Amino acid sequence: RCAGRVEVQHDGRWGTVCDDDWGLPDAAVVCRQLGCGAALAAPPGAWFGEGSGPIWLNGLRCRGTEERLALCRHRGWRPHVCAHEEDASAVCSACTGTVCTGTPHPWVQGCAPAPTPASLPGGPTMRLVGATGRCAGRLEIFHAGHWGTVCDDLWGLPDAAVVCRQLGCG
Repeated sequence: RCAGRVEVQHDGRWGTVCDDDWGLPDAAVVCRQLGCGAALAAPPGAWFGEGSGPIWLNGLRCRGTEERLALCRHRGWRPHVCAHEEDASAVCSACTGTVCTGTPHPWVQGCAPAPTPASLPGGPTMRLVGATGRCAGRLEIFHAGHWGTVCDDLWGLPDAAVVCRQLGCG
């Protein structure tokens, strides 16, 4: 699948996108623009590492239906007061290794290799319990030395898809 830090080219320079107001609708536009299928997650906080150079966009307010990120509402094309620790990321569904199933738009960088649980920075250890087999059950996360459950508020199929992929369950 396609996954990585979101970078855009403006005035001939590559830069990042701040994660202020960043969410699944914004990631959906990036995934569509790259030809990488549906958005599975919009991780905050430079999940795939900090970029460098200008932070070109901030406060994106995509509806999720736009064809290109540039068509979303935002605070303007300019360097923003946002630290690279806030670089936006996207995890999409339809990429194999580093090859997207579609043609990426020229000013959005292509896919990164699919992350594995071990490669996700600060990625928690997770498991599914209470059902037959390792690919079904209640989600638990190992954090600060303890296993705990995950609240289902706002939980949906895109969230479950990320867990399944991270656990190698398809």
